[in-house]
Order: sequence, then structure tokens, then C-alpha cells
Amino acid sequence: QVQLVESGGGLVQAGGSLRLSCAASGRTFSNYGMGWFRQAPGKEREFVAGISASGANTYYADSVKGRVAISRDNGKNTVYLRMNRLKPEDTAVYYCAATIGYYTGSSRPGLYSYWGQGTQVTVSS
Repeated sequence: QVQLVESGGGLVQAGGSLRLSCAASGRTFSNYGMGWFRQAPGKEREFVAGISASGANTYYADSVKGRVAISRDNGKNTVYLRMNRLKPEDTAVYYCAATIGYYTGSSRPGLYSYWGQGTQVTVSS
């Protein structure tokens, strides 16, 4: 079992930046590939970014590529999502998720076994 707790969301103006954090506890964090997803009202949950267990490989959705950076600190059992040049369409609840096994940055939510409770990001225009 892995417990995930997101933080760092909030209200920001368009063009601003935020850094989300996801703290993990439970099983060995460094065994898990990690993903960030988001879900806006009335929309499906969508993949934002992912990172392999070691941190060597990162993956991004086309909609955020160049504005978002995912990273992890296995010593702190934490994964981060740095978001720059935020847009109103980035407004959503952001979730982190964990999956064990060989990680290739899957965008399919069903492949992730553990999820956090989410943190709200609101970007005002």
C-alpha cells in the first residue's frame, strides 16, 4: 500500500507558476513510477506528466510540454510538478498516482494503482 498526499495547489494569475508536491508513504517509493494527472469539471481525468522510478525518464502531455517539469526526490519520498506560464485552461484538480513495474509514462489512469486525494489549481485570467 502506498499513501499519496498532494499539496501546493492554489489560485494563481495567468502567466504565473506553481509547484505541486506529492509526498508518499508506505512501500518503497523508489520502486514506483509516478504520474501527475488532472481533472477539470465535466472532463475526463487526463495525463499531465510522468517520471520513472529512478527519475531518469520523464514524459509529458503535449498540452503542457515546455511549461511543466516533473521531478522526484527518492530520499524525501516526494514527486514534484513545476508548472510555469499557467493558463486558465490549466484549472483542474491535480492528482499524483503511483504504479509499480516497468514505467513508460502511461497516460491511462487505470494502470496506476495508488492515487492521492488531489489538490486544486485555479488559474485566473
